[in-house]
Amino acid sequence: MIIKLLGLLIITIQFMMGDASIPTKDIKGAKDLPFLGRYEGSKIVAYQHKKYDRFILPLGELKAVEGKRDGHNNIYFAPEKSNKLEGEHTRLVYLLPAERSPLEVLKNYEDEITPKGGKVLFECEKNECGGDAHRGSSGGGGDMSLAMFMQSEEDVTGYNEAFSNGYCALTSRINDQHYFTAELPKQNAYVSVLTYTVTDDAFCKAFAKRTIAVVDVVQIKEREQKMVVVKADEMSKKIEADGKIALYGIYFDTDKAVVKAESKPTLDEIAKMLKATPDMKILVVGHTDNQGKFSYNQKLSQRRAKAVVKKLVNDYKIASRRLKGVGVSYACPAATNATEKGRAKNRRVVLVKE
Repeated sequence: MIIKLLGLLIITIQFMMGDASIPTKDIKGAKDLPFLGRYEGSKIVAYQHKKYDRFILPLGELKAVEGKRDGHNNIYFAPEKSNKLEGEHTRLVYLLPAERSPLEVLKNYEDEITPKGGKVLFECEKNECGGDAHRGSSGGGGDMSLAMFMQSEEDVTGYNEAFSNGYCALTSRINDQHYFTAELPKQNAYVSVLTYTVTDDAFCKAFAKRTIAVVDVVQIKEREQKMVVVKADEMSKKIEADGKIALYGIYFDTDKAVVKAESKPTLDEIAKMLKATPDMKILVVGHTDNQGKFSYNQKLSQRRAKAVVKKLVNDYKIASRRLKGVGVSYACPAATNATEKGRAKNRRVVLVKE
């Protein structure tokens, strides 16, 4: 009991004092992108790089989504207009030198992008961005913030320990929020820059009144196809045993319902299974993650499911009476939607035996 109390006391002291410290160099392994510089004197305090990721680029003010809350019971906010991107994603979080304002830093990034043929797509500041303009990626029971929409606290803790410089920079209370998104056509890339100051009452005292710049860059590229195709006999056994099978080898472009050519190996195996079991009837069920409104995703998942059915009927001569396309949006998640890894698992096509 005494040991537990001591542990709680240590955690409480850490929370009150914070462990952030002013860095003298970038964190290990972090580096700038070759086509996008940094503000002079700034240091990278958090860094994340994914060879392939999905990123929703806000192109308009965040609005409350009726009836929806996030994993921390915040009212869910999403941009009224956005661009769903897929490609190589780099996140760089900088601590700026003292007495540099968020607006000054943001304008310097715009000056960096414009001469390279870049085009600003959306810009906002403070409350006009939508959501709670004073929260970073942490907090519950209120309105979501822009920072939370960009990356949840769960995703932040995936590469930053509690009270680390990166965690403090991303999850503290904030003021004077400024934001823009831009396109860099020559680099086939999109840029998101969020700047703000950490408040005096934040738990990470070393960063109080210091400006943070959160820079997300997505370079558009095709996903590497490395999934092992499920064979027809394996599909059949799984369906007979469980009544369904989830497949991840059917591909669509973002926000599209046209089956991509690289889906052919999986479609071949589905058709082979159906031809080997002529009495089987199946539901082709489209599933999405929870990014965007439920109604929109329901229509998208329905169109995708019907597109798969159409392919099987037209290209493989499977009788249409044996197939039915159904879209369920994000009603039946296979994993948490709080992390990108979970969201990726939720984007799937499921074959269900009737």
